[in-house]
Amino acid sequence: MLKFLTVRDFVIVDRIELEFQPGFTVLTGETGAGKSILLDALGLLLGGRADAGVVRAGKDRAELTAEFDAAAVPALTEWLKDNGLEGDDGICLIRRQIDASGRSRAFVNGQPSTLQQLKEVGEMLVDIQGQHAHLSLLKAQTRRELLDGYAGQAALASQVAAAWREWQGLKRQREDWEKDSAAFAAEAEQLQWQVKELETLAFNADEWQELQAEHARLSHAASLLEGAQFGVELLDEGEMAVLSQLGSLSSRLNALVEFDASLKEALDAVDSAEIQLREAAYSLRHYAQRLDLDPERLAECEQRLQAVHASARKYRVMPEQLPELLAQWRDRLQSIGGGEGGEDLRRKEDEAYKEYRALAGELSAGRKCAAAELSGKVTEVMRQLALAGGQFEVGLAPLAEGAAYGLEQVDFLVAGHEGAPPRPLEKVASGGELSRISLAVQVTVGRVAQVPTLVFDEVDVGIGGGVAEIVGKLLKGLGAERQVLCITHLPQVAALGDRHWRVSKLSAEGGVVSSVAVLDAAQRVEEIARMLGGVDITDTTRAHAEEMLAVGRRG
Repeated sequence: MLKFLTVRDFVIVDRIELEFQPGFTVLTGETGAGKSILLDALGLLLGGRADAGVVRAGKDRAELTAEFDAAAVPALTEWLKDNGLEGDDGICLIRRQIDASGRSRAFVNGQPSTLQQLKEVGEMLVDIQGQHAHLSLLKAQTRRELLDGYAGQAALASQVAAAWREWQGLKRQREDWEKDSAAFAAEAEQLQWQVKELETLAFNADEWQELQAEHARLSHAASLLEGAQFGVELLDEGEMAVLSQLGSLSSRLNALVEFDASLKEALDAVDSAEIQLREAAYSLRHYAQRLDLDPERLAECEQRLQAVHASARKYRVMPEQLPELLAQWRDRLQSIGGGEGGEDLRRKEDEAYKEYRALAGELSAGRKCAAAELSGKVTEVMRQLALAGGQFEVGLAPLAEGAAYGLEQVDFLVAGHEGAPPRPLEKVASGGELSRISLAVQVTVGRVAQVPTLVFDEVDVGIGGGVAEIVGKLLKGLGAERQVLCITHLPQVAALGDRHWRVSKLSAEGGVVSSVAVLDAAQRVEEIARMLGGVDITDTTRAHAEEMLAVGRRG
């Protein structure tokens, strides 16, 4: 649920801070006062594209902030955790800045975010229905998305689209193979023996390091042995061995230290040196004993190095790059069918097609059930909106080969009166009827929506009289289940709001600014009276407004 919205230096808004409540809130005001600007700001916060034109004239940047209560949206909590964007428990804070240069920055819970992330968050929090939403009902994509959303199958529809793309990609590969099979076959044959050659070499990067180290040791084994033996001779086994001389010196100093204690420091140093040199002699002796003069192993290492270098020269890479080259060849061989005449590609294509058909079949089954239910519920709402006898039907036209969106085209069909055959929406509905049908669809879909906040922007255009009151009651009923915000020009709708905000345009230093006021009971009477009677408000108009508000309070 939306809790707070702050807008600063946005179009004609100087600074507005709004606190929202559950239920049904209406926004009214004169034409051009900036009612829709608030929804434009909310749309930008939820991932809409922005340009420099939204920054108020003379200002450096526009800043928009919204705080949502996300406790009732577990999917959002999980999403924030997965994307490393967690904030305080149960809170989702979204902020966006648009500079006068057109540069935009977005933040979720204080952390930099992308527009795509804002959109994903927005889809879980707010559903905005614009005054021209009925036009989108004429678009096949909108109809599919509405039905799939109503059926709770939006994620499945995405899986179907991904499966379609996978299948089509493999199909194109197979077709390319068949078109250029001779060239692919020759390339595959060459790749096969190249892959076989490197697989036979069985070389890896770890072996290269070990092989070089071993070769260096074996090729210098004689010098290493000679050096170790020389060290042992010098330290411990020669006629003038260092350890023997240090022993003599230690004995002499031991005899003298009792006459002058200051020699103790030198004696300790000599003893310490003797211990360390004995360790060195032991280590050198042990090294010489285990050093292996193995000419056969040296020959093997040299032969292995020659083989690796030969392959590297042949394919013009560094020796350590040979494993990567082998992986590239294997991938290419796989992509052109493994040299098996495209059989591998055909098998993969068949598997991808079966996966697509399985997912699309599941989507179709869900659509069929949802279509029947949605048809009945929209028809029921339509008949409340002065479309008595009318009937709404969600049609599913099969597609022989399927498409990225499934195995059928989704159509919205309408019968204008009882007994008339249903026909496509655009062919039978007038502008006013289309608006009411759109509202019926939006109200019906909104009742099962998972998002906690629903926004309606003048969807009641072209409606008046008793129908307008029914529209207000529908929205008020929806507000009992969700947080509903509605921009309206109809007093019948405004009178049914749980709360009423008035948007005004005022002259101020630096230009015109828009402001929002939360109306109390007396102010609501005046605003409803203005909507009823225009500029000159009479006592009769006020009395009518009070009566409408009283009816609204009684529900």
